[in-house]
Amino acid sequence: MIAALVAGLLAGYGIAMPVGAVAAYLVALTARTSLRTGAFAALGVATADGMYALIAVWGGAALAAVLRPVTLPLRRGSAVLLIALAVRGMVMAIRRRRRPSPDGAPARQTASGVARAYLGLWAMTMVNPLTVLYFMALVLSRPSAAAPARADQAMFVVAVFVASASWQLVVAGGGALLGRVLTGSRGQLITAMVSSALIGGLGVHLLIAAS
Repeated sequence: MIAALVAGLLAGYGIAMPVGAVAAYLVALTARTSLRTGAFAALGVATADGMYALIAVWGGAALAAVLRPVTLPLRRGSAVLLIALAVRGMVMAIRRRRRPSPDGAPARQTASGVARAYLGLWAMTMVNPLTVLYFMALVLSRPSAAAPARADQAMFVVAVFVASASWQLVVAGGGALLGRVLTGSRGQLITAMVSSALIGGLGVHLLIAAS
């Protein structure tokens, strides 16, 4: 049980800590909305990681053969999604800049509720090719003769979720602090444009690599 806990925590932090498009989008989303919205978005990411961990421990090595043919389409679909999110982020940032709130404070995004943030980041993580490849490697690394107890499998999945959730909540907290520091409309515009450029750049890189 302890070994499963440690393995799950290591796997969860291993996939959560590298800074990529999901982290950049989470920071930007929290900065322009609220910590509450960012927290739900962070839990969406952790839910996707937990689901893939569940697939990894219960699917077996045979699942890797099923995942291999869809890896390239997932890469391309993820690249297109990232580019679309980057363009949307830039357009919305420019619109908010041109239409400030009536009281003179910078307009903050309110249309994206907590449910939408949760589902959006969940979907973004589920189609992230890096996440798919990471957990495919976990599947392949499991010895075929080994048959962990159900309790150990459940502990591994829970540990992955907890590790991912704790890190993503830290990332969301950083986004909330950034949002409070950059209170001016110009600061929020710069934040949105930089994060969108990063996300779009990652999308273009994935698209080129998948060609």
